Amino acid sequence: MDNNGFIGMIDHAIKTYQYHQAFSDYDGRSYTYQEVGERIGWIHQLFQKCDIQPGDKVALIGRNLSSFAITYLATVSYGAVIVPILSDFGSSEIHHIVNHSESKLLFTTNVIFNKIDESKIPKVHGIVSIETFNSLVNGTQDIAQYIQKIDTEFIYKPEELKFPLINPETLMVLSYTSGTSGFSKGVMLPHRSIWSNVLYAQEHLQLNINDRIVSFLPLAHAYGCLFEFLWPFSVGCHITFLSRTPSPKIITEAFQKIKPHLILSVPLILEKIFKKRILPALEKRTIKAITKIPVLNQVVFQKVKKQLTEVFGGEFQQIIIGGAALNKDVEDFLRKIGFPFTIGYGMTECGPLISYEPYDSTEPRSAGRLVDRMQVKIDSSNPYKEVGEIMVKGKNTMLGYYKNEEATQETFDADGWLHTGDLGVIDANNFIYIKGRSKNMILSGSGQNIYPEEIEAKLNSMDYVQECLVRDMGDGKLEALIYPDFELADSEALSEKQVKEKIASIKSLANQELPAYMNLAKVTLYHEEFEKTPKKSIKRYKYMK
Repeated sequence: MDNNGFIGMIDHAIKTYQYHQAFSDYDGRSYTYQEVGERIGWIHQLFQKCDIQPGDKVALIGRNLSSFAITYLATVSYGAVIVPILSDFGSSEIHHIVNHSESKLLFTTNVIFNKIDESKIPKVHGIVSIETFNSLVNGTQDIAQYIQKIDTEFIYKPEELKFPLINPETLMVLSYTSGTSGFSKGVMLPHRSIWSNVLYAQEHLQLNINDRIVSFLPLAHAYGCLFEFLWPFSVGCHITFLSRTPSPKIITEAFQKIKPHLILSVPLILEKIFKKRILPALEKRTIKAITKIPVLNQVVFQKVKKQLTEVFGGEFQQIIIGGAALNKDVEDFLRKIGFPFTIGYGMTECGPLISYEPYDSTEPRSAGRLVDRMQVKIDSSNPYKEVGEIMVKGKNTMLGYYKNEEATQETFDADGWLHTGDLGVIDANNFIYIKGRSKNMILSGSGQNIYPEEIEAKLNSMDYVQECLVRDMGDGKLEALIYPDFELADSEALSEKQVKEKIASIKSLANQELPAYMNLAKVTLYHEEFEKTPKKSIKRYKYMK
């Protein structure tokens, strides 16, 4: 890794872009790159006084905030290991991760601090607020006194901010996943993984100094952290952290105000906007008639594209979708109108990138092309046509799972291939086509492989379906749990009985379009939203029979 890997990238950014805006909190304070460097130097002083050594773990939990990002950079540039914790984790999960990771310090927001019982994390040296950088709990050391001393004595001199030389294989991030299978494992990402991911983004995506980014995906998750924070910071961008719960309304408001140059998203947001804003207009009788006339239909499509582009602020190059599959009907329509979006694929264990391709050169239905410094293999006799497990190897991959040799051995085979648990095929140009999760696959009564995600995509495109989950009832018989679109039902003044009838009718409608072996035996109305991971994937294990 040239010039000290990702740590060298942090050093370069602070010195090269020092007078440019680095971070802002939405409707809050801002930091220049030099001010980021100053706070990093301050935190390094605190680490020294708290006897934090290179390789020690530092836990960090909070909303998307400038101070979260600065604490992250300060930790990894010191040579310590950052343990980012998702802010929607409960008290017991937080205590477990802090203890399991053997974190020496904990940084948190004041609100999340209310969920923490310091008596349950007895080995922590102390707890520090990332909002005020004051001591919340002294723990095993007098952190309040250390902070007071640093505030009195510390004078920032840019030339004195020195970062250690780091071995590429050294652990940098210990990321605890909250997956759809229900197990939270500590993914050990070395410096080479983060460096390789950021370098790929620098070389293949277009962001320039002073370009604007909105950070709303969870920073404790690899996807949002890399693309909305680490890479944009490395090239001198101005990143605005949403700093509040990212509802579609608040996200849209922020996009229109900040006008970002690149947008990261999960499918759910695009699908909701499509379903609520675009589809109703296209369903109008006059519009339907116009779209049957080729010349006029282009006029309509351009108008829809313009409207959708303005929703996202109007100045972005493209939207990159990750985290889950995009609904096929939505994908087809967006391609038809020439909307600039692309779909990537990755996993925390790869920090996260596995495949990506820009919107103007990607292949429809693919999740992009294999990224640099990675290899891919499909575990089937014909990887171009026969579905098999996707296996990868290369610079992006993790070291393993922390204190979990059994899970590490299950994930890596003897030749060093990482088994992703995803099923798919590739083409001659290394474009990856994902078919589903191997753990989700259902075997039909006639021996056919059924990927519930394919059925769910079909159901999700139907009226009155907000979200759904397909599960095995036994003997390959399928049941669809459907959470209705109550907003649509209310707008049409439907009674509860009518909603039930609409949901019941979906079974025959879906079965007309599905192959016989994928037919639904039962459709059940589900009265509440399904519980999800931070990537907005449904936690399937909670609904399996």
